[in-house]
Amino acid sequence: MALTLSKKQSISLEKTAGTALSSVSLGLGWDPVKAGFLGKLMGSGGEIDLDASCILLDGSLQPVDLVWFRQLKSQDGSIQHSGDNRTGEGSGDDETIHVDLQRLPAVVQHLVFTVNSFTGQNFEKVENAYCRIINAGNKNELARFNLSERGAHTGIVMASLSRENDGWKFTAIGETTNGRTADDLVNLAVQALR
Repeated sequence: MALTLSKKQSISLEKTAGTALSSVSLGLGWDPVKAGFLGKLMGSGGEIDLDASCILLDGSLQPVDLVWFRQLKSQDGSIQHSGDNRTGEGSGDDETIHVDLQRLPAVVQHLVFTVNSFTGQNFEKVENAYCRIINAGNKNELARFNLSERGAHTGIVMASLSRENDGWKFTAIGETTNGRTADDLVNLAVQALR
């Protein structure tokens, strides 16, 4: 059974999975807030375009690469983005970032996963948002972090994946921001790891 993490809580992925991991996926899901009749007349509700991104950092917390809707694959090919979901409609993950841990260059020590609203819609218009880390080998969910904090923010530094001596540590971060692109969130991602 997957663990539900709280803000700032960390787990060892290998201990949780009970085995060494070769690849993982980070899934992001959300739903637009359902607007009532008056909300629809006033233009509330409807599609929400959130974008999942992965910022790759070295041991000195310097950016190495960025995977997002404008670059769906890392330069070395170890990280692949599923593509942009512009609605949030339907069940399950709306966007997924696949990470081949065995192909990830040794210089990359941290992966920071972010979500932002490129169109500027804020998280008052989002519900049921979550991120989850999955063992890509057997599709088992290892941990989930509910992004339940609603507000006027347009972005969240969701979680990080960091190398440890014996594997990978997954940390729920949950820092809100007003960035509209992954580029806007790099500095906050670095601060969240300090």
